[in-house]
Amino acid sequence: MLIEYKGGISIKGNILFFKTVEGVRYGEKVVIRTDNRDITGKVSVLTEDITVIEILGESSGINPQDVRVRFTGEPFKIPVSEGMLGRILDPFGNPLDELGSIIPEAFLDISGEAYNPSKRLYPEEIIYTGISSIDGLNTLVKGQKLPVFAVSGVPTDQLVAQIVRQIKTGSENRATVLCAVGVKYETANYLIEDITSGGNFPKTAVFLNLADEPPVNSLISVRSALTLSEFLAFEKGYDVVVVIYDMTNYCDALREISSKRGEIPGRKGYPGYMYSDLASIYERAGVLKGMKGSVTQIPVLTMPDDDITHPIPDLTGYITEGQIVLDRSLHQRGVYPPVNVLPSLSRLMNRAVDDLHKRWANQIYSAYAKAKRVEMLASIVGETEISEIERTYLDFGRRFEELFIKQGRYEDRTLEETLSIGWDLLKLLPESELVRLKKEDIERFIK
Repeated sequence: MLIEYKGGISIKGNILFFKTVEGVRYGEKVVIRTDNRDITGKVSVLTEDITVIEILGESSGINPQDVRVRFTGEPFKIPVSEGMLGRILDPFGNPLDELGSIIPEAFLDISGEAYNPSKRLYPEEIIYTGISSIDGLNTLVKGQKLPVFAVSGVPTDQLVAQIVRQIKTGSENRATVLCAVGVKYETANYLIEDITSGGNFPKTAVFLNLADEPPVNSLISVRSALTLSEFLAFEKGYDVVVVIYDMTNYCDALREISSKRGEIPGRKGYPGYMYSDLASIYERAGVLKGMKGSVTQIPVLTMPDDDITHPIPDLTGYITEGQIVLDRSLHQRGVYPPVNVLPSLSRLMNRAVDDLHKRWANQIYSAYAKAKRVEMLASIVGETEISEIERTYLDFGRRFEELFIKQGRYEDRTLEETLSIGWDLLKLLPESELVRLKKEDIERFIK
């Protein structure tokens, strides 16, 4: 029998403080009754004396002394279904696109279940984005978590939309889940219009959380998106790519809720448990033994103050397997996407590409690194004062940015096209400089 308890202790924003009653569980779904409506809530903190309930809805006008709380005894769940593909959804899995209701196939706990490390398989299959700077030099691998570190002022929205439109796995049974976290209306409209115009949309589900919603919705939306992804992957056999944008908004919501709870802040005001909270998100990716599907993550975050040592990118880098770094100076020179390949890295790339691709990538990296050093030297002494070979590297660097990194926002390059552009660029260098390649590589692709 369900019992309603009347009267809370206090309310702070979307946080209701309630006296702990017997039988309440952490993460439990709660129904909060006011005079004229019912609001869903979730138990987020549980102590001997105080239960903290996150109100998942509008909390203005609520008098804590008048509320009636019913603890359901169930974890917070969302409906999941293959029918969510090709749909725009709110943080709770409800349709926003006015295309009719979705018949749920199951109701699943948004917290998910921990993956047994012994059941994980090592990621080894390429996922193609159609973007040369990623596919060629920082290859995304099925089951990987590869974040994008952006600075303010670069076209991150366009890059996110392009990745969602173009992402391809080796399997025909594939799906994409975009979780837009705490985004503005204009950003949401752009993403939806751009993504729905692409051929990938029938296999794409979009979870939309706007900036004016309660901060707890940001936390819910990410876990809802991952819950659907796990259902599609491990119950239906899909290879799922989850794109989460923007994780900085997620962490800011986490900090705001932590502050309302009265918790002691950590670095830059973020809660001390932010590392474990982010890990509970990022570790929901992988390839599992005995399962046909997979979950791959591309979390996108804007670095506060362009600081890669800020807690958000810093902790993200510890948990994930590499990073794609966006650079403002490239954007200012008209290069899109403005991916700075030198600090970018995919730690699992070498397990997915063949030896020829590895040698090609190593030679490209080496040549571009030398080109950037020469560029710095030429800015000091002038181009007329550098050697002929240094001018060759300077030309290589400029052409590399203009022909390889730069591509159209609707240009979907195959891996073969990417490699071909790279081989053509390496022809600009003397054979004596191609020390990362084998003789047969030079004979086949350079001469």
